[in-house]
Amino acid sequence: MMALFRDKWVCSGSAGVVLLFAAALGSGTLPAQECTVVGVPLVPAGGPTYRLEYHTVYEQRQATVYRVEQETVYEEQRVTRYRPLWETEYRENRYRVARPIMETSTREERYWVQRPVYETQYRTQVIDRIRYVTETSEREERYTVRRPVWETSEREEVYTVYRPVVETSYRLQHRTVLQPVTTYRTVVRDEGWSTQQLVLRPGILPQRRLVWQPPGWVTDPVTGAVTWQRMGLYWVDAPRGRWELQQVWVPNPVTYQVPQTTYVPQTIAEQIPVQVTRYVPEQVVRKVPVRVCRIVEEQVVRRVPVTVQRPVVERVEQQIPVQVCRLVWQEEIRQVPVTTYRIAWEERVEQVPVRVCRWVASEETVTVPRVVEKRVPLTYTYYVPRTVVCRIPIDPCTGEPLPPASSGVSSGAVVRPSPQPVEVQKPAGATPQNSSQTQPEEQSPVHPHPVNGT
Repeated sequence: MMALFRDKWVCSGSAGVVLLFAAALGSGTLPAQECTVVGVPLVPAGGPTYRLEYHTVYEQRQATVYRVEQETVYEEQRVTRYRPLWETEYRENRYRVARPIMETSTREERYWVQRPVYETQYRTQVIDRIRYVTETSEREERYTVRRPVWETSEREEVYTVYRPVVETSYRLQHRTVLQPVTTYRTVVRDEGWSTQQLVLRPGILPQRRLVWQPPGWVTDPVTGAVTWQRMGLYWVDAPRGRWELQQVWVPNPVTYQVPQTTYVPQTIAEQIPVQVTRYVPEQVVRKVPVRVCRIVEEQVVRRVPVTVQRPVVERVEQQIPVQVCRLVWQEEIRQVPVTTYRIAWEERVEQVPVRVCRWVASEETVTVPRVVEKRVPLTYTYYVPRTVVCRIPIDPCTGEPLPPASSGVSSGAVVRPSPQPVEVQKPAGATPQNSSQTQPEEQSPVHPHPVNGT
């Protein structure tokens, strides 16, 4: 910078003066009407000396900015919603079941039986026969007869009559409501098995033996006649049998818990208007005819015929046929059916209902809010600082400014700009005074001016 001013500017005079100054403009601006002396005066051989002063002026400018505003806009959109739909479907449940299978076979069995052989024998028996002889006679019988005698009289009867009086009152009525309650019921299932057991099987022919019988009336199986039988030993047919192995089911109860839904009654109290009929008792007197029955006793004598049967005992001998049974041993062969059980496992399939949830899509139109940004233009005024350089004549010896008359150039003259711009640095400590500090500052180029105007 100093070389530039040394080469380009020369003061008027023979020796010439190299004017050296350093002015720097930064990003800020100097205070208004503030003058800073940065030039060093050089005394020429025969001419005035000048001092450069800098002034900051502010230019008014307008700018347009945009303010962001938010606005809520509602838009309609198609939304797909899913709702659950419960359906009942049937699934196969496979399980195994143990089924007993009965098989019947025959086997040959040899056994000895006693075959009865009946023989008829006669024996003499003396019995007492009772014959009744009828005899008729008369006798006097005295008895008392009670004969009714009726008499009519009147009596006063006082009775109470209840007169109805209807009244309305409220009474508390309990109503029963059925509430569903799920409980578990105990179910017993028989899961038993079959086994063999000894069983007495009766024989085909009965066994005759002597049995002591008490006296009493008996019926003859042949003739059907009822006779009196005295106490003693009599032949009686007794059943016979043999022991065999038989398949017997052994129960094995197993308990299961089965859920069931029952309705439990619940009592609810309510106030219900009820018309109550109240009966008021009243006393009423009336004459009532009364028939009184009086019993009169009388003695009566009558002749009663009496029939008497007198028993007459007669001893009679008679031949009684007696059938004697003789047992004869005999070997027989028979086919005995034998039943066996075996367990067969089979697979079964059952349809079990299952609740399945299926989601069904449905389209709906909903209103969705959306925030939209809008830019609104705003115009405001701000000030831009600019530095102006002034040339003031001074005394070369004392350095004080000279009066306007002693100078060849008016004190109000402004230095004309030079064709080559020179950046002026902002003096230290200067701060901007504009209210709009956020706007970028424009730097005004300062150009050096010749001392003599050339």
